[in-house]
Formats: sequence, structure tokens, C-alpha cells
Amino acid sequence: MDYKLPKRIENSNKSTYGRVLNIAGSDYMSGAAYLSSVSALKIGCGYCFLCSTERVIDAVAAQTQNIVFVPYSKLLENLKTADVVEIGCGLSQEPIAVEVFNTVIENIPQSTKLLIDADGLNILSKNPNKFMNRSLASVILTPHPKEASRLLGISLDEVLADVENSAKKISQKYNSTVVLKTHKSVVVSPQKDIYVNNTGNNCMAKAGSGDVLSGMISGLWAQGMDDFDAVVTGVYLHGLCGDLAKEKLTEYSVNADDLISFIPNAIRNGL
Repeated sequence: MDYKLPKRIENSNKSTYGRVLNIAGSDYMSGAAYLSSVSALKIGCGYCFLCSTERVIDAVAAQTQNIVFVPYSKLLENLKTADVVEIGCGLSQEPIAVEVFNTVIENIPQSTKLLIDADGLNILSKNPNKFMNRSLASVILTPHPKEASRLLGISLDEVLADVENSAKKISQKYNSTVVLKTHKSVVVSPQKDIYVNNTGNNCMAKAGSGDVLSGMISGLWAQGMDDFDAVVTGVYLHGLCGDLAKEKLTEYSVNADDLISFIPNAIRNGL
């Protein structure tokens, strides 16, 4: 695949490479918050702010000092300064999560980029009208087949019977760029051609792999790539991380955080 990463400018600073506000995690799923935040930084964004519960913030802070932490009480003010808002990884569907999701949809600036994954997609599927009424400028959705079935209100078998068409329908219904994640993930945008990814393998069938992908896409998007190119490049490099990890660690022993450690090698090998 031919792709170009955002250029690194000699005279630059952390603000040059964008701010990701990652609204992720819940009291028993702090790992998703960690993985989706660290992967955004590892792919090159300048800042990652993690907005979550106190328990999640404490858990992630014990693992890394590279993230800026934001309590839910500071969500609204941070929505105003983010380049990309990423929401859903490990969020849960508890009442507080639904409230936070609705707060984001109601208050995110029209021009701010929004990526929705995981439980964010599940919450969205139950009340799509609130989202559709906002007509946001730039949206990326990252469903796996079961989440896609909920977004479309059809069966899982129907999604799997025609993955490309299902991705197109989600893109059209939600006016968004979509990656429908399968062993050959499909990327669709209202304005671009379909891309079918050819990297990745079965070692990536582990909890947390999708969180890493969402972070990588958000990190690329924050650096100024357009939505389609950020998704295609993120999906390609994410799969390449899996291919490199499998070669070194076997198809059995690759965990999601291993994928993050292979991002630099994927960048070198993919160029």
C-alpha cells in the first residue's frame, strides 16, 4: 500500500501534532482507556487527554506518565479545545456512560472531529436521532460486525453476508467514514472509494486490539490527515503491527499492548 504519514516539521511543538480527547474506560475496563490513549501518542499525536472516572484515571496513571487526565467534571471545557474527540473504548453502557455520550453529542463543536467506537456505537444504535440531528462535519465509526448489525438494525448474518454493502449502508445512514472490522477490514467514506485492507492476521483476535486501532486512527487524524486517509493508514499499520508481532511472538502470544510496541517497526516497514 502507498501511504504517507503526516510530515514532522523541524520547527514544531506538541500543539502542531494535535490534541486527542479520549473519553474511555469504566471502573472495570481501565485497560481499554490505556490502550486507546497510548496508541494515539505512539502514532504521533502531540497530546492525548483521557477523560474518565477517578478509578480509571488512577489505574492508567499508574501505568504511564504520558497522558493528561481529565475528570468528567472538566469534560465540557476540554471539548472546546480538542482536535479529535474519541469516545467509546471500554466506556460501558451504564447510566453515567450514556449521560457522558449524550453530553458529547450535544456539545461537541460542529467542526471538531469525532470518532465513535465500541460502547459508544452501542449507545448510538439505541438513539441515533440525537446524533443525526447534529449533522457533525467529520465522523468516523469503527464497528465490528455485531456492532454494525445494531447500527443497521439487521441480523449479524446479514452483515456478514455482504460486508462491503453493510459498511456502505452505515456510512450513508450516519454520514460518516466507516471501518467495518473483519479479517479483511473494509473502509468506506461518502466521498471516497472502498478500501479493503490486506494486513493483519488471527493473532489479533484478542481483547483490546480494537482499542489500539481507534487510538491509532485518532492520533493520525489529529495530525491533519483527512478522515478516509487516517482510517486507511491506521487500519493498514495496525494490521502490519499484527503481522510483525506474529512473526516474533507467534500467533498465540500477541496481546493488544504488544501491537503498540510494534508501531515504530510498522512505520519503518510500511514506508
